[in-house]
Amino acid sequence: MRNIERMCAAAVSLAAAVLAGCSGGDASGTGSVAFSTWGEAYIEEQIPASDLEDGWSIRYEKFLLVLRNVTVADRDGNVGATMQGSILVDHTKPGPKPVATFEGLEAKPWERVSFEISPPDADTALDGATEEDRALLLDAGASVHVEATARKGDVEKHINWTFTAATRYAECTGEKDGKEIEGVLVTNGGTDLVELTIHGDHLFYDDLQAAAAKRRFGPIAAADADDDGAVTQEELAAVRLVAIEEGPYGTGSAGDVNDLGAFVAELSRTIGHFRGEGECVSGDL
Repeated sequence: MRNIERMCAAAVSLAAAVLAGCSGGDASGTGSVAFSTWGEAYIEEQIPASDLEDGWSIRYEKFLLVLRNVTVADRDGNVGATMQGSILVDHTKPGPKPVATFEGLEAKPWERVSFEISPPDADTALDGATEEDRALLLDAGASVHVEATARKGDVEKHINWTFTAATRYAECTGEKDGKEIEGVLVTNGGTDLVELTIHGDHLFYDDLQAAAAKRRFGPIAAADADDDGAVTQEELAAVRLVAIEEGPYGTGSAGDVNDLGAFVAELSRTIGHFRGEGECVSGDL
């Protein structure tokens, strides 16, 4: 009986040793995540009249924003990597722009991905943007700046707007290979390609939260009080939402947004998306 017990014990010890050898080191392996950003055709080309409720078309000449603090973490809050520095992008320049690549991440789901759109600093890198663009945002303490021309028939209206709000986009989810996933999925030896998508049409929505929000430019054009062809943010601020005749502008839970200037400023904080149409939870920094 003792010999049998010793044989069993040896077998168990051998099995344990084999398992230990198989699991030695990093069992799951490592992989990478590469983040880029893109402004879609609405920013690179135009928002066509067919996509607005009131027949205006809109073409951007500049769409500047600053990205920073792209962070990959797991559900328990363990941070795998964080972007160093920041980048100022002009999304009117064609094509995706690289933002950050993280290598050597443990191969597993990283469910908590976040990023920020916030003002630049003197060391902010440039992609498509110029030194003058960076100086403009630095002087204004701004995170987003847009210039565009809207047209309807023979009428043109120009916008030149600067937004100072700093916004964190967190808990991002999006579609990957036909499935909705939280954050990113790192596979052994693979690279998850992630696009931080910027939606330029959001600046013309007529609701801050409703999924059925429509794109309108008519009320913005009507805000040009001196009829000089330039719609300023000061002119927008003079328009009370309740006075807009084209229909209600929905503010949802944002009870302190009462004029068109504050409304558009709040819309500027909804432009960040994830993997195309994917959503993030946005909030103050």
